[in-house]
Amino acid sequence: MLTKRLLQVAVTVAVLASPAMAFEPSSPECIAPAAPGGGWDFTCRTVGRLLSEQKLVPGNVQVTNMPGAVGAIAYANVASKRNNDPNLIVATSTVGVTQIAQGKYPAKLDAVRWLAMLGADVGAVLVKKGSKYDSLDALMQALKTSPDKVVAGGSSGIGGYDHLRLLMLAQEAGVSKEDLRRIRWVQFEGGGDAVTQLLGGQLDVVLTDVGEIAGFIKSGDVTALGVLSDDRLQAYPNVKTAKEQGANVIGYNWRGFYVGGDVSDEAYNGWVDIMQKLYNSDGWKKAAQDAGLTPVWRGGKEFQNFVRESEARMADISRSIGVIK
Repeated sequence: MLTKRLLQVAVTVAVLASPAMAFEPSSPECIAPAAPGGGWDFTCRTVGRLLSEQKLVPGNVQVTNMPGAVGAIAYANVASKRNNDPNLIVATSTVGVTQIAQGKYPAKLDAVRWLAMLGADVGAVLVKKGSKYDSLDALMQALKTSPDKVVAGGSSGIGGYDHLRLLMLAQEAGVSKEDLRRIRWVQFEGGGDAVTQLLGGQLDVVLTDVGEIAGFIKSGDVTALGVLSDDRLQAYPNVKTAKEQGANVIGYNWRGFYVGGDVSDEAYNGWVDIMQKLYNSDGWKKAAQDAGLTPVWRGGKEFQNFVRESEARMADISRSIGVIK
């Protein structure tokens, strides 16, 4: 009897002394807020596959496609029906936050918890070789002194992310909110089409993702005045960041995830840890490179703050140019 009692005490002490079990989703699922084949679908399927292969989650990750309204349908579904589901992650990107900033989603930014970003297309500022804008500073001064004389373009419309990246640079140059509307912007189907018009003399500057126009930079047909990233890109070590040149603008078209707004801290922090382990893996580095993405990590509180700051800045600019009131 005494032996049995001592054994029970020993087991209890061992349990209390052992570290808490790490969070593990029981049936992991990733919602891609778009049809198969798009960027959000790629994010879910690639990350889901790697999470399973590296045994960071049990079994396979179920991918559920939920297209509609540029992610708004999925956002509403999670916020209203699955807001405390610890098994669920949802693919998102800069596009989703831009939609929220412009009031196009049915719920505010804090309806969910922003989990992490793993990689990004990096924005670049491009001019034709031999352009009179021979530096980022020269371009920014032109935007400040004669905002309606610079003709710019990219692969988004008025109020889209390429346009907003240019306007963030203009703000850094000291362009007033009223004059932001005077900056001329032309939309194209893709960054490559915009660069073709740049080379033909129809545009002065192009704002787009590096991944879309890498060939033009490598051929020397265009000059990259700067990249909108934290650090210089490994593929273009001689191209300075905008931050190095005094313009505090980050223009990531990032890929990441959110979870429901009522998910517990244990599940949230557990998912952050899982994503960071994935980010640090060789498998993710290769997958990102193959997809033309630059691996970039922001997770947990740092990522939530980054998203809030981005949303606030995009809302402010969108208001200035009349996209929202």
